[in-house]
Amino acid sequence: MKHFELRDGTLHAEGVSLERIAAEHGTPTFVYSRAALTEAHAAYAAALSGRDSMLCYAVKSNSNLAILNVFARLGTGFDIVSGGELARVVAAGADPGRVVFSGVGKTRDEMRAALGLGIYCFNVESEPELHRLAEVAGTLGVRAPIALRVNPDVDPKTHPYISTGLKCNKFGVPIADARRLYRTAAGLPQLDIRGIACHIGSQLLDPAPVAEAATKVVALAEALNADGIELAHLDLGGGLGIRYDDEAVPATADYLAPLLAALAGRKERLLLEPGRSLVGNAGVLLSRIEYLKRGEDRNFAIIDAAMNDLARPALYDAYHRIAEVRPHGEAQTYDVVGPVCESGDFLGRERALAVQQEDLVAIFSAGAYGMTMSSNYNTRARAAEVMVDGKAAHLIRERERVDALFAGERLLP
Repeated sequence: MKHFELRDGTLHAEGVSLERIAAEHGTPTFVYSRAALTEAHAAYAAALSGRDSMLCYAVKSNSNLAILNVFARLGTGFDIVSGGELARVVAAGADPGRVVFSGVGKTRDEMRAALGLGIYCFNVESEPELHRLAEVAGTLGVRAPIALRVNPDVDPKTHPYISTGLKCNKFGVPIADARRLYRTAAGLPQLDIRGIACHIGSQLLDPAPVAEAATKVVALAEALNADGIELAHLDLGGGLGIRYDDEAVPATADYLAPLLAALAGRKERLLLEPGRSLVGNAGVLLSRIEYLKRGEDRNFAIIDAAMNDLARPALYDAYHRIAEVRPHGEAQTYDVVGPVCESGDFLGRERALAVQQEDLVAIFSAGAYGMTMSSNYNTRARAAEVMVDGKAAHLIRERERVDALFAGERLLP
């Protein structure tokens, strides 16, 4: 991961030692590189240069206000999936007029809030949602901007939990039903048809499925044009993967090239919804070893981070590289585990580490789906978050206090 490198024998984030961050802010702590965020964004901007387009950062991947603000300053839009994420985007100083609202279960209250703020578009994911949105817009006396999220039944060749474009998935409407539903939408005066949306999955390493989905979206757009329905944009989602281990990850421009070729000659604005590829390798989870425990079959490095801090290994059996902040002695093989009372609480298995008790380790590629998927299981306070910008380290989220976790609870009389 660029911007996280050894200097004088110690792992740094840009110009700041991770040892310094641990001393100042404790552990576990998520540490992000602003330069990494900026460079990942620049790769998309370069690949889309000369084309009418809007990047809509997928807030679910990392919703810290400072990170949202960095992207807002760079001119991105935002892809949200809840009213809470919309509130975060607004609190970060972003323009609601550059927000697309996805998700299969939008409530009336969420719709009202989004309409009141004037968001760019709703990505509608079912026929009942279409009618509910028309009803809500009608009560407010406004027109709701919409795109139908279509499900193209394309295999994204990724983990089944993060596949979203097959006909067995809960997301979107079948592409075979889309033309009929667009006609329905056109007959509802409370709705303003803006585009088509499609997203087939996450951690994609092969551009071919995305290009296939784009081809199907273009065919639908042409059919809608024949029906007299003009579209302002085509939203092809996100999904570009990152390197966690030894994956061969295409450059952003190479990944987008087949998609852009499928859209050649189209006049509609292109929307993309990257998340993981913008933030995943811009962050590490910094943790301290509490104990080195020797077992009959294996050794354990018990750290102060756990599955409640980084759920991906337990949830997906996902791999995250783990490295010493300052290597000590001869490497031995450890299962790196946390203190949570679950056998599934592991961060990595069979890792060679040159460490001693109380040393620091960094868990890489933790910028996406780390803090946003964290929990308070075992009444554990969630980690702090720090953003490094050159030689400066900024606390962007305080560590939670245990007493705050139950401050809203009440005893029985």
